[in-house]
Amino acid sequence: MNGIGVAPVAIITGGSGGLAPGIARVLGQHGYDLILAARDVGKLRETAEALGHQTQAHIEIVPCDVTRTASVGAMALTVVDRLGRIDLLVNAAASSTPIGGPVERLDVEALIADFDTKVGGYLRCIQAVSPVMKRQGQGRIVNVGGLTGRSSDTLSGLRNAAISHLTKVMADQLGPYGITVNAVHPGLTQTPHLAELFAEMADARGVTSEAVEAEFISQVPIRRFSTPDEIGDTIAFLSDRRGAAINGESISIDGGYSRGIYL
Repeated sequence: MNGIGVAPVAIITGGSGGLAPGIARVLGQHGYDLILAARDVGKLRETAEALGHQTQAHIEIVPCDVTRTASVGAMALTVVDRLGRIDLLVNAAASSTPIGGPVERLDVEALIADFDTKVGGYLRCIQAVSPVMKRQGQGRIVNVGGLTGRSSDTLSGLRNAAISHLTKVMADQLGPYGITVNAVHPGLTQTPHLAELFAEMADARGVTSEAVEAEFISQVPIRRFSTPDEIGDTIAFLSDRRGAAINGESISIDGGYSRGIYL
């Protein structure tokens, strides 16, 4: 199937796992042709195959290392060559390496590498797709951050705070061309990674995973975690004409878990 002139095209980086399958599933339901981009071709194929059973959307995979400018550029060129356009970029690639601990033992090199993947990677992708969107006279970019950017609990949040800043700067620059740029900050979300995290915490405390999960759920006002599909719903809204006037914003999707007030 060739999507040229038929359906809008969405690129989802970090497309081999995490939140990406849920986001892709929702965007497919909204009529997008889907491009899943990540480094691991094997995992990309597995994700695309699983999504193929859940949506009728056209799905393609494109290998891409967001820490390499040439790789990102080649990915964007491939998408345009195959499908003729780029309507939506969802930046969701991230390192899973935890960054934190006492300042004396902080691994600065790991922190810089983390930034290069998420902040640098997001910027590289925006640089690659924005000329295409400018030629089209429209486009949507959504950066996936995280709630840790709004707390001082861990230095892993440093990248997410930077993403909010990057989002606003890019929104100001690209808005005149019909391109909006927004960020979403998911809170605790039902993914395999969250289940693994609870299992690790349970082992360390000598309690059950269910007990750890119940403890965290009790801190969420809606008394449940968000789902990847709900993250996708928000991204779909921001990408739709109904969200066309929202630009440069960072939106928490956490069921009220965060206690901060942002005016």
